[in-house]
Amino acid sequence: MALLAEFGIPCDALPLVEVAAAAPEASLTLELQFNHGPRPLFLVTATGGSSTTVENGLDDAFDVGEWTRIGQAGDTRRYQVVPALSLEEQLGDRLDDLADLEALATADAIIERIEVETDGWRQTGWFADRAAFDEFSSFWRRNSGFRLHRLTRDGEPEPPGDGLTDRQHEALRTAYELGYFEIPRRASLQAVAAELDISASSASERLRRAQTRLVQETVATTWPPLPD
Repeated sequence: MALLAEFGIPCDALPLVEVAAAAPEASLTLELQFNHGPRPLFLVTATGGSSTTVENGLDDAFDVGEWTRIGQAGDTRRYQVVPALSLEEQLGDRLDDLADLEALATADAIIERIEVETDGWRQTGWFADRAAFDEFSSFWRRNSGFRLHRLTRDGEPEPPGDGLTDRQHEALRTAYELGYFEIPRRASLQAVAAELDISASSASERLRRAQTRLVQETVATTWPPLPD
């Protein structure tokens, strides 16, 4: 039976980790466009944070050749990035055997989401069976590290909140512990932001996204559709 896994790969040599470190207030997701030959293009979505900081990070990153902003909606920007290095060139010094990396490309798995974090990647993917998952996880354990956050079988319900990012979990927990959600409030948005070491606007956005996600996962699934 197929498995759904969410996991972290702590490896600062992975593509665009340097950009995430330069713009920690932004949320970065990455799609690999493999139809562009041996050096796939990157499609990067940046949400929140400063566009200037993100774009300066792209300018300075050693693994970025060229980049183009291809669209923007609100505080979400999308970029097409031409990598300066192939994955083999970028990760070669970190891997025991490059052939193992190439083998992962043909594994019975689909990686549907890559979040670029300041110390590596967080991925969500489907695996045909336990053997396919073990092949993937053992490769990264040998070469850099592997942190499993969630592993469920196809068809099993996800516990509420599993769709939240680490930053959203942190923001909700911090706001709760400081008393931001109490009536009357014991902490201001500015206090929550200071504890998270981000701006008040970024804290507000992170909390709104987290609360929206929780509503979608819980009560929204039980509501009948609105009348036309």
